[in-house]
Amino acid sequence: MTTTPVLASTREELRAWRAQRPGRVAFVPTMGALHDGHASLMRTARKHADTVVVSVFVNPLQFAEGEDLDRYPRTLEADLEVCAAEGVDVVFAPSVEEVYPHGVRNQQGVTVDPGHLATILDGASRPGHFTGVLTVVAKLFGLVQPDVAVFGEKDYQQLALITRMAADLCLPVEVVGAPTVREDDGLAMSSRNRYLDPDQRRAAVALSRALRAAQERASYGVPAARWAAMSVLRAEPAVELDYLALTSPDLGEAPETGEGRILVAARVGTTRLIDNMQIFFDHLPQAGTPTGGSTTTERSS
Repeated sequence: MTTTPVLASTREELRAWRAQRPGRVAFVPTMGALHDGHASLMRTARKHADTVVVSVFVNPLQFAEGEDLDRYPRTLEADLEVCAAEGVDVVFAPSVEEVYPHGVRNQQGVTVDPGHLATILDGASRPGHFTGVLTVVAKLFGLVQPDVAVFGEKDYQQLALITRMAADLCLPVEVVGAPTVREDDGLAMSSRNRYLDPDQRRAAVALSRALRAAQERASYGVPAARWAAMSVLRAEPAVELDYLALTSPDLGEAPETGEGRILVAARVGTTRLIDNMQIFFDHLPQAGTPTGGSTTTERSS
């Protein structure tokens, strides 16, 4: 049975509703164009609180000039249907002016400095991106005042930075990561997948296949895992690699043995896609296993 969520579009409407909900609140920030991956975040949120709030806001501060801000899908009516089906209590869908009353790029405005972790991986490819992400998330935390906030592991670097921001700035929010939801063929669900034509869609599956190939070879060590992933990516000419990185769980240097993370970003056509998976390394390479090359990050030239 579905229920119609309250739709709040202003700070005042959200504040009035929040004042009536003194209990535990879980929050799922989104940029809309909701799919089953977002729905899974809402279900995770429900496990942590009696009240669930979802925001739908395409944040201009995290898009650089020339990125896909203008064509990013905006599907509020369909998004409200997804939220209703998942029993969401409130959808906060503000205008840009509501979130940035003094302008998006006002140089006198306060923003969040995400630190060194924002300069690697996606941060190296998209300078300023994570300043925009953390700034809007901090604003939304202040407006919603959640006890718990749920983010998908697909945006793993974002999850790591938001977790660190909440801890370092002493924000009273528990940040929860939820597993990546995938299509039947393994492609990570993303609002940007709708940009792909059928041929590009088939090519994009190489990202998840590369990560799984690395998982299968990780018992031979970090270099072997990297080599296995790169072999898959190089065999798909439609995939233009941005980076492939093997790291620790906190995005530091990949360990010789134990838990790590493998992350990839690439363009398929004009669409930039990211993915990542947990991986477990062994430091004892076996005979016949490639061991040369970088063990951390490879970027396209």
